[in-house]
Amino acid sequence: MRITVMTAGEQIITLDVDSQETVENVKALLEVESNVPIQQQQLLFNGNEMRNSDKLSALGVKDDDLLMMLSNANANANASSGSAAVSDLGMNPDGSALNPAAFQQHIRGDSNLMGQLFQNDPELAQVISGSDLNKLQDVLRSRHQQRSVLQRQKEEELALLYADPFDVEAQRKIEAAIRQKGIDENWEAALEHNPEAFARVIMLYVDMEVNGVPLKAFVDSGAQSTIISKSCAERCGLLRLMDQRYKGIAHGVGQSEILGRIHVAPIKIGNNFYPCSFVVLDSPNMEFLFGLDMLRKHQCTIDLKDNVMTVGGGEVSVPFLQEKDIPSRFLDEGSIPNEASSSGATVPSGFTEKKNNTVANPTSQQPKRQNTSEGPEFEAKIAKLGELGFSREAVIQALRLFEGNEEQAAGFLFGG
Repeated sequence: MRITVMTAGEQIITLDVDSQETVENVKALLEVESNVPIQQQQLLFNGNEMRNSDKLSALGVKDDDLLMMLSNANANANASSGSAAVSDLGMNPDGSALNPAAFQQHIRGDSNLMGQLFQNDPELAQVISGSDLNKLQDVLRSRHQQRSVLQRQKEEELALLYADPFDVEAQRKIEAAIRQKGIDENWEAALEHNPEAFARVIMLYVDMEVNGVPLKAFVDSGAQSTIISKSCAERCGLLRLMDQRYKGIAHGVGQSEILGRIHVAPIKIGNNFYPCSFVVLDSPNMEFLFGLDMLRKHQCTIDLKDNVMTVGGGEVSVPFLQEKDIPSRFLDEGSIPNEASSSGATVPSGFTEKKNNTVANPTSQQPKRQNTSEGPEFEAKIAKLGELGFSREAVIQALRLFEGNEEQAAGFLFGG
């Protein structure tokens, strides 16, 4: 097993020892690592001094436990002060310090030890450097709890090795442990080889002008149409041009109300002007989305290598904005509405179009959508998705939203 020894002098020492090892042999190993003679070493565990003849297992020392080593160069002359040090630097059973102020002062007084702590455990080093003793105690308890959890997991894994091979429950646990081990290994490999996968992906924004008003445009090749919010259209002086005959509902991953359409208005990209049409959406969280219709019309290229968007077959090139140049409200998760996102966006394929006072209303399909909740086939889909851990209500809502499409409903549930 592995134990960590925090010395009173220069370093944090990690040792691989057997649980049946005696304290005296551990001190011998520490003498090699720390150059402190065995006679001057005083090992503490949970505030109690460890006798040379005791075995680690008998003292309750487990894997990843923390020991403290005091160096008593004049042990006989300083017996009383040594006893006080044991009392001050001891640890409670829950991992907290008996005297947190003395513990903090002791660690602070050793610059080398603090340096190693900042390298190996920055959070603990920070609270030791601070003045909040309650937070220090909380962190120490947390570290103790983490070690206890790891110890229990290792004990459970060891118990499974000796489990009855014909015990169904034991085999189920072994299967779960093997699966979890594979997940953990995959996670560790991702941290090593693909760490950027755990970072937030900044969406693509460029500077544009719409009818002379500067905007940060969200470039989304997965959205069918270019979208502008009602408030943004009003700010750009375009709301008066909105054709309300094109009202309806934008369907995608979620839905939003389409207020109408602005058929043409000038946008400025770089130093050039281009005609653009917009779907006006009732979406206060999103101002302007440059969609696939205009990307195609103006022969735009999204160049992720050079981090630019070219327009007009290369006549204009504008850089994508860095994170510091994007307003913070655009960086919040969910600031771009799901119905306008690149995940299955179908704007504006689901809108209601009014012409000559005659309504061609795709929402008349609602009764058909409701009928998908009837019958054994729909119930089977509910049961299958329910096995993934989602509530029946959430599953029914997702299936109705995607008209019974099981795969799209599952993607929506996992994405939510």
